[in-house]
Amino acid sequence: MSANSQGDISTSSITKATLTNDGSAKFGTFGGVFTPCTLTILGVIMFLRYGNVVGNAGLVWAIVILAVSKVITVLTTLSLSAAATNTRVEGGGAYFLISRSLGVEFGGAIGIVFFLAQAISVSMYVIGFTEAFTASLPEGISVNFKVIAVIVNAIVFTCVYIGAGWTIRLQYFILAILVASLVSFFMGASETFSVEAMQTNLWSSYSPDQNLFTMFALFFPAVTGIMAGANMSGDLKKPSKSIPSGTLWSIIATAVVYLAMAVFLAGSATRAQLQDDQMIVRGLAKFGWLITAGVFAATLSSALGSMMGAPRILQALAKDTIFPKLRLFAAGSGTNSEPRRAIILTFAISTVCILAADLNSIAPLITMAFMITYGTINLATFYETITKNPSYRPTFRYSYWATSLAGALGCGIVMILIDWRWAIWSMLIMAGIYYFIYRKQVVSRWGDLNSGLMFERTRKNLLKLEQSLYHPKNWRPIILAMSGGTMNRRYLAVMGHWLTSGQGILNIGQVIIGSAEDQLDRIENQEELLSKFILKEDLEAFPNVVAAPTLTEGIEYLIQCSGLGALRPNSLLIGWPGEENKAEPLVASLRVIEGLKRNVIIAKFNGVDEDPWLAPSGTIDVWWRGRQNGELMLLLAHLLKQNRKWQSRTLRLMRIVGDEAAREEVIKHLEELAISSRIVVQTEVFVSDRPTEIIQQQSRDSAITFLGFALPEEGGEARFFQAMEDLSREIPRTLLISSIGNMKLES
Repeated sequence: MSANSQGDISTSSITKATLTNDGSAKFGTFGGVFTPCTLTILGVIMFLRYGNVVGNAGLVWAIVILAVSKVITVLTTLSLSAAATNTRVEGGGAYFLISRSLGVEFGGAIGIVFFLAQAISVSMYVIGFTEAFTASLPEGISVNFKVIAVIVNAIVFTCVYIGAGWTIRLQYFILAILVASLVSFFMGASETFSVEAMQTNLWSSYSPDQNLFTMFALFFPAVTGIMAGANMSGDLKKPSKSIPSGTLWSIIATAVVYLAMAVFLAGSATRAQLQDDQMIVRGLAKFGWLITAGVFAATLSSALGSMMGAPRILQALAKDTIFPKLRLFAAGSGTNSEPRRAIILTFAISTVCILAADLNSIAPLITMAFMITYGTINLATFYETITKNPSYRPTFRYSYWATSLAGALGCGIVMILIDWRWAIWSMLIMAGIYYFIYRKQVVSRWGDLNSGLMFERTRKNLLKLEQSLYHPKNWRPIILAMSGGTMNRRYLAVMGHWLTSGQGILNIGQVIIGSAEDQLDRIENQEELLSKFILKEDLEAFPNVVAAPTLTEGIEYLIQCSGLGALRPNSLLIGWPGEENKAEPLVASLRVIEGLKRNVIIAKFNGVDEDPWLAPSGTIDVWWRGRQNGELMLLLAHLLKQNRKWQSRTLRLMRIVGDEAAREEVIKHLEELAISSRIVVQTEVFVSDRPTEIIQQQSRDSAITFLGFALPEEGGEARFFQAMEDLSREIPRTLLISSIGNMKLES
């Protein structure tokens, strides 16, 4: 692969406009990226405010301001280039790249903020043009500043409304004027340049209410033109090639121009002239009229660039339907799909800003908006890098996690240093838009790095969890519920949800009888159906489907293979077999499962046709017979009660003794157990030699009853089945628990 194909800066990549098969114009690096970026960077600030910056900050600190600004824009461009060469870039520029990396929430927030920043930028450039225009009028001629500005804004709007192709071609002519004006300035300034004058302007001397950071805020919008090319991404022939090379060449070229201008301004004018004369550049030039023409050209081209870029951001945002009310701006006109509705809105916003503000008040506002955008682009690339997403394969090789992080931190620090109040407000606005989109739960139609970031965090946490020593205090229910996706076992899935919701992990298992080879299509189909079942029932669960010769073998397969590492199921939830002939193979399988150190929960619900999501009235009864099963029963009952629908149910801890003399001692024991386990219960002890009758009598009206059991020896399956049938016959809902004793209530 050649260096140029990898994203290197190469003059061979500077191409002209071409036509696609449908006749619409597609622009190359020079016309689509380098020219609009350069014209936007060498704009109104350079001609009308750069002298002020040098005069206040002094040459040294002006160069520092320039260097910091360029470092931030270079770091951002590296991130921008990596993002642009990692995906097929469509319309929307920075919005498109951020939304496809950080997701709809960040993308939508940045889309709104960046659109408004670009729309407001139009007013800044138009105001700059109008300042230059009124200053060039002969003495005695008075005009209404805002009327002129509105008229100029209308002219810019008309040019862009006609079409981007015509406007981009116009920029070549504007670039020629701009170059001529710069030549005129350097020729004139060189004639009056002196080292003594430069030395007097070497260090800072601020006017009242000015400081280094106000100067930085005033200057920084000058370098924000790096997005001018990216904003035209939908009109570029090869965005992934043009955006990196065109933007970086523009940064280099404009850095040289600004550095030279700072030196010549400091050495060719007094500090008072630099601070007070907004047209000092024209005063120093060889041909003043060329500077006027250059100001006109620069401000108009910048206004044209922003007027073209802002609507395309809004159009891309509207097409993604993140904000349904913006959908009307998604429509395009003509073969190039010109966003004319969005252009009209941009014109309206810029006109309002022209009528309401001036250049000095607009510049810091735009600085904050661009800083947030740049910081987010850097953040997106940083996250893409550290998550090690296999899909992140940018052909641009000069962006690293360190450069992206430095760019993001730099943007944040500069925002705070410029104006911490505006920085906080900007962050709050961003957070508000983000939260609004998050609450609406907008689902993206594209992949983003959220899942990759989540995967990387999960991977590391799983490895840490696997390496850490297990302690009963950290026990959580990880349940495999054998409900499948059928409605007749729906109650098992819901009960598994009740027992794990917010506390553990639920897996929904299904066994397909047969060999995997013969059941491939059915396995895939049932996995899809089970996923739909989980989604329909609003369960927090994972689907698990396996093919096996028999149901019991399938359950054994699932309990061994489900989950990952420390998150393998520790409990099996199954339904009561209902028929004695099914008891023998089931009990045999449960012996294997207990041998695998898994708890067993058997749900015996006599009313399976009722809605399982309706928590029944009555008490939650736990029949205590010792710690072996009792601890797990009491903990599961407590977890069940944590669900909102079960919170009003009384949890009863109950026991049967055969001797009245032991009753008080057992009551005291149960109360101490409840205190040490920190679970609120109502203790009850009954004296009887007929425990089955007492259990049925006391729990007949319960919401659910927990009973412990021990698996019988081989050959005792029929007696076990009958005993459990007799014990729970009169109880509407029973959970039979067999614990392996891997948790402690007092932990």
